[in-house]
Amino acid sequence: MTAKKYDTLKDVSDVVISTRIRFARNLKDYPFPCRLGNEKKCKVANIVKETVLDGHSAISDKFKYIQMSELTQEEAVSLVERHLVSPEFISDRQGRGLLLLDDESVSVMINEEDHIRIQVIKQNMDLNGAYELADKIDTLLDEQLNFAFNDKLGYLTQCPTNIGTGMRASLMMHLPALKESGAMGKISASLSKLGLAIRGTYGEGTEPRGAVYQLSNQVTLGISEQEAINNLRDIANQLITQERAARESLYKNINILDNIYRSYGILQYAKLMSNDECMKLLSNLRFGVEMGIFENIDISTINRLFIEIQPATLMKNIGKKLSPIERDGIRAELVRTALLQQKVPANRRLED
Repeated sequence: MTAKKYDTLKDVSDVVISTRIRFARNLKDYPFPCRLGNEKKCKVANIVKETVLDGHSAISDKFKYIQMSELTQEEAVSLVERHLVSPEFISDRQGRGLLLLDDESVSVMINEEDHIRIQVIKQNMDLNGAYELADKIDTLLDEQLNFAFNDKLGYLTQCPTNIGTGMRASLMMHLPALKESGAMGKISASLSKLGLAIRGTYGEGTEPRGAVYQLSNQVTLGISEQEAINNLRDIANQLITQERAARESLYKNINILDNIYRSYGILQYAKLMSNDECMKLLSNLRFGVEMGIFENIDISTINRLFIEIQPATLMKNIGKKLSPIERDGIRAELVRTALLQQKVPANRRLED
């Protein structure tokens, strides 16, 4: 068996899971959400809701509005697990609303830290595509809502670190080889000097799960949106190259290979799996697919399982509350069923 060769940075789905562009915006005539009572928050939410749903955009009728206070805890947490809203957004759901496109590629959080958070998610690395869609929605809303803007400072936001473009561009990246090699601490320190940050799976203040990290821009003032995107792409390409090189060095490490094959075996046959264990095992399996060990397992299936096995999302999809042991059983069954649908050839002999 020979290591998988990477000839191009055009297809980076082996490392980049998804792309996100997010704009922070505020209405000129209203104080920031932290200064609004529940009644005024509801008024802002209604204004934004009506602007989107009654707009003349081709996608206006594809949005649904969710009153956050009406959700169960499981439904709210599932939104975080699916990366549609921030953890902070569900911490206090009164006066907050969510506009969600039918395919969940676009979400608009209302009354989070700012009045509006426009978010677009694309699969794999598609920074330009995500930005273009977010920019169109931003322009449509600005025409009706009159965003707070200063000629010198740019878009005004509650947190000074978002002033300027108000844009955060981020990539969800799977970096198991760099994590295994112990390089992530040094990489994180280097990135901070370049105006970028690498964080855990669910953003600021969270830990990476299954070697999944978020890489995002930090600088929003004194730099254009396109410059920020280009900088993020350049650094991401460097990380992709480093990750692939680290995989090459680990490829014939018998301990790594044993861990990957054991993970595949457990995922195929286990009857109970906790969420943390399942994330680690799926990460190991994805690592094996990325290195060419398993040729017929679709990475998109593993990406989907990363979301579907999460506790709240699992209960949301089942339609009822589950005890931890019930979740562990259903999670194991879900993974087994998904892998049975993948036609994986027998393990090939490892060459010297």
